[in-house]
Order: sequence, then structure tokens, then C-alpha cells
Amino acid sequence: MKILHFPLAKISLAFIIGIVSFQYYKPSPIWVFGSVLFCVFLLLVFHLLSRTKNNFKLIFGVLSLLTSLLLGVASSIIHKETYNSLHYINQIKDYENQHLIRLVINEKLKNTQKNTRYISTIRSVDKQQSFGKIILNIKKPNQIDSIKIGAELNVIGMLYKNKGSFNPNQFDYGKYLENQEIYAQVYANETQINIVGTQKTIWSQFSNFRTKIIENLALSNFKKEELNILIALLLGQQQDISPEILKDYQYAGAVHILSVSGLHVGFILMFITFLLKPMSNSKRNAILKLVIILVSLWTYGILAGLSASVVRSVTMFSFVAIGIHLKRTVNIFHTLVVSMLLILLWKPSFLFDVGFQLSYLALFFILWVQPLLSNIWQPKNRIIQYIWDIVTVSTAAQIGAMPLSIYYFHQFPGLFFITNIIVLPLLGVIMIIGLIAIIIACFGIVPFVIAKPLEFLIEFLNYIIHWVATFEDFIIKNISFNKEMLVASYLVIIFSVLWFKKNTFQRLFLTLLSIISLQCVFIYTKFKAENTDEFIVFNAKKHSIITERKKDLITVYSNDSILENIDNNLAIQSYLIGNFCKIEEKKNIGNLFYFKNKKILIIDSSSVYLEKTKPDILIVINSPKINLLRVFESWKPEQVVIDGSNYKSYARLWEATCRKEKIPFHNTNEKGFYKL
Repeated sequence: MKILHFPLAKISLAFIIGIVSFQYYKPSPIWVFGSVLFCVFLLLVFHLLSRTKNNFKLIFGVLSLLTSLLLGVASSIIHKETYNSLHYINQIKDYENQHLIRLVINEKLKNTQKNTRYISTIRSVDKQQSFGKIILNIKKPNQIDSIKIGAELNVIGMLYKNKGSFNPNQFDYGKYLENQEIYAQVYANETQINIVGTQKTIWSQFSNFRTKIIENLALSNFKKEELNILIALLLGQQQDISPEILKDYQYAGAVHILSVSGLHVGFILMFITFLLKPMSNSKRNAILKLVIILVSLWTYGILAGLSASVVRSVTMFSFVAIGIHLKRTVNIFHTLVVSMLLILLWKPSFLFDVGFQLSYLALFFILWVQPLLSNIWQPKNRIIQYIWDIVTVSTAAQIGAMPLSIYYFHQFPGLFFITNIIVLPLLGVIMIIGLIAIIIACFGIVPFVIAKPLEFLIEFLNYIIHWVATFEDFIIKNISFNKEMLVASYLVIIFSVLWFKKNTFQRLFLTLLSIISLQCVFIYTKFKAENTDEFIVFNAKKHSIITERKKDLITVYSNDSILENIDNNLAIQSYLIGNFCKIEEKKNIGNLFYFKNKKILIIDSSSVYLEKTKPDILIVINSPKINLLRVFESWKPEQVVIDGSNYKSYARLWEATCRKEKIPFHNTNEKGFYKL
């Protein structure tokens, strides 16, 4: 791959390895920064020596990669806010009492059924200087649904630290928040909140200006759903899109158009370039054009919220604009690498953002694979050529993003190419009219002659998306796919493309070897799944779910209301997909289980049990009125487990009893699922 001949590509790869390694190993900052300084000193020494002797060039290259790796670790440490003693995580020791928190609203999040939510920055805790990002949850109903970005609040409430996933193979929301430097949430009602002022920053000014644009669009008599799609398409705000519409876009393989990315920013660049065409190409005007383009791109990026994909797109197209201005041939691969390195230097945690990963992979494969697909057939008809270009671009993007998309979302939209053929031309028209509407909305209400055609086009877009999404037989769901299969799949894709570009025996051998590797990974995964037995007590709020696994078959135990919809239960579905299993039986929970020479007794709300049972493990569900101390007089189990169906007050009493009797106690509400 020629891109690897670009020195900065190797440096970027080493830098990324450094960022990833920091997630698994947390080395001492002193050791890391000392190592960086030492490596920089050696680099200077060997750089001087390599001028006289070529033998030192290899050592200099290896040292450069090692330094890049260490810089990746160092950058992660610098951006890790919890290393600072003033961070609220290091200051708050008591999480069981309320605190007086002064914070500033940064960003509006999608509301839940119970709460209005904002990302906020802490300024002080209990009148002591502090900092760090937190999620503010305001209980509904409330009269303060529209707090402006930049508003400074005094909040009295309890902080709840992030917790990991409480059930096997489930999405770890706590880890997701941690990657965004959010370590806790605070819950309050409107009586516990007092707005004390407003902080005017560039970010808050842009955010409130975006709110003004949205308000003007709303006053232009757009229908609610069409307005929400327009706001997502052009301003990157998806918070108010209904779950049904979002589901249609996912099933149709068009959800990417709702996130502002390279497609949108590239169009903005072309639109601005078109508007600036009448200006003469004098040296002074060329510089002015470049400044206008860069300011416009970054202004749009800030208005769109500066998400990972927006930052990536704006940074990359900024380099493209600079390259065009300098009248040099812009190597788009180099631009891609430079933009990625700059973004990760600014914010290393973007590397773990799904949108960032998918957008870079999709764009890389479009640039690398699309020309190969395009050369397979060269239609003479312009319309057919246009359709063929859309197909090849969509296919190249899907080849690159498909394994990662399946790994994260466990589904694949089979009709993505049909969606793109129909949608992309329509999207271009919507973008043109939409940009005009946004510009007008900066100053006032959008005229009827612009608003109504735009509304009709978006309504037509939604209709097409919904129509494609109805072909559910073409949507492959619940695909089991682990990390090993992900890596093996990309090896197959990369070596296959390399062999397709140049048919040599060596590349054919590597392609076949990668295919065999994927097959071996699949066989090993299947073998492991068919040789595993597990007994799991899940954490389900106000309910009890227990599974018994024998090889790749699962028996689910719960009450009738849960068993009726168990196929749609997220906890069970995540477990089935993550472990390559399927449900064999659904049963009501009994009182006695035997698993691998362990006798398991379940006491439910009836509080009935046999004193002579003498179980190895006691599971308590549905808040029975029992005195564990009296139970332990007859026998003492090896372990006591309680699930999320029990009252918290009961759980505290039982835990105190187990601690007194020195019996291990497992509360799924605090420790997550229990597994044998």
C-alpha cells in the first residue's frame, strides 16, 4: 500500500497504538514523559549520526516510531482530566449525600421519558473550585425545558458515578461516557435548580445562534418530522428525530445522511466555491477566497456541533482547500492521515468514537477501492455512468465500514445500494434549498416559496426511506460478530483488494491465508460456544431473569409477562448475539436448580422454602419478607445473590446480615450480573 510509504502514515499508526495501549495500561505519567524526553534526545543524536553513516537510518526510523507511540500515550495522559487534583472525581468522597454544584450548560442531549438532559461543566462543588464534565438530568415535568447554552446554574443534588454494563455483552454506557471525559451524572428537579447567570463564550454564542435558526425554521410552518430531519441534515442535531423515523433510516442503510460528515461538508465546500467564482483570481483575491472558505467551513462545523465526524470532515476539507489554493496536487490519502493525526492530537478520545471510526474507514475505502470498481465497467451513457458511480462509491464505502458496522450494530441493510441510488440525487437538491433556507433563517422566517418545496422534498425522502425499510427480509439482524472475526475480516478485505490491484502469487497466497484465518476464527468461536455451560442471574429492574446455558442453547427463566416479549429484551438479545447462542426453552422460575454439582435455591415473594434443602447458593428475588439470620440458623450457603427485583431497603438489611455472618453477598444492582 503506497500510503504506508508516507512517513507520517507510519508515525500516525504508532501514535494510534499509543492511544489504544493507554486504555489497557495506565503507566505513571512521570515514566511516560521521561521516556519521551529520552527518546527525543536519542532521535537528535541518531539524526546527526545518520547524516554521516547510513547504518543509523534504520535505528533512527525505529526510534521515531517508538517516540510516536510514547507521544500517543503522553497525549492521552495530558487529555485525561482525572489526573488533575481539582477534578470533581478527586474531590467528592461522599456520594450518598447532596452537594451544592455550580455548573455551566454546554450541550443539549436527547431527552428521556423521565428527564431533560444536558452536558454541563462543573465550576465548583460545595463552594470549592472544581472542574469536569457531567450530565445534568432535570426531572419531568418542568418549566425549564429550554435552558440556553452557557447558562450558569446552582444545583443541589446527588452525584452518581458511571457504572459499567450490568449484564453480559451489553453496551457499556459508562465506558462510552468516560471516553468523553464524563464520569458522573446529577439528578435534580426544578426546585433544586437556580439560574444565576450566563457565560458568554464563542461556543455558547454559536449554540444559541443555532437555536435561533431552529426557532426561525419552526416559525416557518414546517411539519414537525420534516423540520427535525432538516435540522439533522444541515445542523447535525438528531435529538428530536422520532425513534420510528430513525429506525427506518437504519433499516434502509441511510442513517449516515442524518449525521453531518464528509458528504455534507464536501457539498458546503463546493457550494461556497461556486458562490466565489465571480471573484477574479488575483493573488489578493485568492487569499481572500481561501480565508472565506476556511471560515465558512469551521463556522458550519461549530454550528453542527463539532462531533467527531464533523471535525474530521472540516479538517480534511480545510487541507483540500489549502492545497487547491497553493495550486499543488493534493494527495487525498496524505490529507486524510494529516487530518486524523491533528484531530487525535487535539482529542485522543475521538479514536473510540464509532462515528469517527466509521467515517474514516468509509472514506479511506472510497478513495482506495472505488477507482478499482469503477474501472470494471465504463458506461457511455451519462445517466448510467452517474448511477454506476453512486453504486461503486456506496459499495466501496460499505466494504470498508461493513465489518465494523456489524460488530457494533449486529445488522446489515441489504438494500443500501438501492437507497443510495435514489436518495443521493434527491439529497443534493435538499441540501441546496436547505442551505438557502438556513441562510434566510439566520435573519428571520423562511418564505413560503422556499419552505414548502423543501418540506415536500423531505417528506418525499422520508417516504422513500420508509418504503425501502419495509423490505425487512433484506435486513440481516442479530449477527454474532466478535473482535477476532472483525480483525480477520479486515485482513481478508485488505489482502483481497491488494490482490485485485496486482495479481501476484505472493498476494494470492496472503489472500488465501487470510480467508483460512477467518475460517479458523469462526470454527474456534463455534467450538467455544458449543463447549460452554453457564448459569446467569441477570440484572433487570423490578423483574427477575435467569438463564441456563448448555452449549449454544439457552433456557430462559422469568415470569409470564417478561417471557412473552423475551425475544425483544435487550439484555437477553445482547447475550445471545455476543455468545453465538439461541433460546431453546422459556420457563417460569422454579425454586430449585442444579448446576455443575451446585444446588441453587430461589426464595421468592412467597417466602416459602424447605429448611432441609441446604443449598450451595441462595438467590433471593421479588422482595420476600424473610429474616436471613433465621435462615442461616438452619444452613449457611456459600453465596447469597439478590437481583434487581428486590427493594433497596431489604437489600441493605440482607447485605448487613451476610457481612455479619461472613457469607459472600452479590447484589446485581451494584455488581452487575452473577455467573456460574
